[in-house]
Amino acid sequence: MTLLEALIHEEIRAHGPISFRRFMDLALYHPVHGYYMQGEDHFGREGDFYTNSQLQPVFGRLISQQIVRWREEMGSPEDFTVVELGAGRGETLAEVRKALPEARCLAVERTGGTLPEAFQGVVYSNEFFDALPVHLVERRSEALIELLVASDDGGFQWTTGRPAEPSAANYISRYAPGFADGDRIEVNLDALDECERIAAALKRGYVLTIDYGYTSEEIAAGRRFPRGSLMAYERHQAEEDVLANPGRRDITAHINFTALEARGQDLGLDSLGLRTQAQFLFALGETDNFAAALEAATDTEALHLRMQLKSLLFGMGETFRVLVQKK
Repeated sequence: MTLLEALIHEEIRAHGPISFRRFMDLALYHPVHGYYMQGEDHFGREGDFYTNSQLQPVFGRLISQQIVRWREEMGSPEDFTVVELGAGRGETLAEVRKALPEARCLAVERTGGTLPEAFQGVVYSNEFFDALPVHLVERRSEALIELLVASDDGGFQWTTGRPAEPSAANYISRYAPGFADGDRIEVNLDALDECERIAAALKRGYVLTIDYGYTSEEIAAGRRFPRGSLMAYERHQAEEDVLANPGRRDITAHINFTALEARGQDLGLDSLGLRTQAQFLFALGETDNFAAALEAATDTEALHLRMQLKSLLFGMGETFRVLVQKK
C-alpha cells in the first residue's frame, strides 16, 4: 500500500465514505503523492499516454498560426498575452513563443497557478478540463444519487451514496437533462469554476479549448456513456477501474461542452462553435495547404512531419473537439 492509499483510507475511516471528486483530487493533485505532483514525465512512449502536444512541432505550429491570426484581428495590441492552462512539458507554448516572440506567454497550472489580471489575448488548453476532479451521480427513478468511495479490505469500492448536492443537481438540470434512469454521469463543477476564473481575467480575446467530450443533445439521445466516461490510464493501457492504485495512474472524464459553452455565455464568453479537431485544423491549413506547419530541412524530417499531421487529422481528429469562445 502506498502512502497516498493509506492517507485516503485514514480519511475514510475518520469521516466515512468520500465523494469521488475528493478521491480524484487526492489521486491526481495531492501536493506530495498526487499523480501530477510527483515531478514525473507522464507523456509519450515511455509515459502513460500521448496528447496532441507530443505531435510537435506540427501541432504547435498550427495552434500558433491561429493565435497569430487572432492577434492580427485584435489590432496587434502590444500587451497581447497567451496563457496555456495545464501546459505539461510546454511544447506548444514553445512554438507560440517562436511565432510571437513579442507576446507575453505564460503557463498556468491548476495547482498554484494564477492568471494575470485584466489581460487581452488568448487562453488556450489541451486536455486540461478532462483532468479536473468530478462528482459521479446516478439517476434512480426521479432521484439523483451521488456515488461515494468507501474503504474495503485494503482497497476502495463504490458505495450507495447520498442525494446529490444542490449544485450538482442544478448542473445536471441545466447541462445534462434527459439522461436515463440507471445512467451515471460526471458532474464537473471545477470546470465551471475555471470558466469563471478565465472570464474574470480575460478583458478581450479568445478562449481555445481542445479536449474530448460530448454535448447535452448527445446525452439526451443516449449516445454518450450511459455508465459514465471515467477512465484510468497507465502505460498506455485504459482501465475502467478508476479506484485502483491512486496516485500511480491518470484519471480522466469526458467534458460536457454544453456546460462550458453555456457557462461561458453567462460570463460574457460568446461561443464561436464546437467542431472536431479535424475540422478546426483543416480550416487552419486551407490558406497554405499546411505548408508552414510542414516546413522541413530534410526529406526525412518532412516525412516525420506529415505523419504527425496525419495523426492530428485522422487519428485524433475525430476524437478531440475544439471549442472557441470570444470576449
